[in-house]
Amino acid sequence: MTASRSLPCIMAGVAAFTLLAGPLHCQTVQQNSLTTSADRAASTKPPTESVHIRGNSNAPVTLEEFGDFECPSCKSLATFLDQMVKEYHPRVRLIFRNFPLSMHQHARDAAAAAEAAGVQGHYWEMHDMLYQEQPVWSSSNDVRTLFVSYAETLGLDLRQFKRDMESGKVKDRIEFDQARARSLGVQTAPSLFVDKREMGANERNPEGVRRLVDAAVKTKTASPR
Repeated sequence: MTASRSLPCIMAGVAAFTLLAGPLHCQTVQQNSLTTSADRAASTKPPTESVHIRGNSNAPVTLEEFGDFECPSCKSLATFLDQMVKEYHPRVRLIFRNFPLSMHQHARDAAAAAEAAGVQGHYWEMHDMLYQEQPVWSSSNDVRTLFVSYAETLGLDLRQFKRDMESGKVKDRIEFDQARARSLGVQTAPSLFVDKREMGANERNPEGVRRLVDAAVKTKTASPR
């Protein structure tokens, strides 16, 4: 990560999230992008949920991740959790929630791109591509063109993809995730819940996450006496 990329997050004054390859600095307090209570009261249409599950959908242990596609530490956590889901299969499943931070100018568009791909059944492929290509599109002045090129690589219907990115359905899905975040008191990205227990300050590292998952798996798979 370059100094110019990490500076805004450091300025936010939040402790580094040490995951995988050393300290990362985009565990940032969410400030402006969530809908206010007045906005919610003014809307009569409930947001639309679109649950994206990686792994065994019937797994006894659920990891619920709140991430921002433009956040480097979210990228590292996502990579690690993908490995965890494979390692603990079929006992663990992962649910990803969109939590675009207001400090990242392209994060909401990236979330819309992932949801638009999800409409065509390719959410996780776009999720992985957005994180893989994060250094490219996050510094681009034309992210929409790049997102369309990723959709083309995935073999999506490009006309539908462009339409869905701007659709109310996709916006509602992102709002649902943000409403879910509000209900849990989420204020930072990345945030992770393991069977409804939030990852603590001392667990923001591979060993800490693994301890949480191990404890949850042991609890859920213990033989009854």
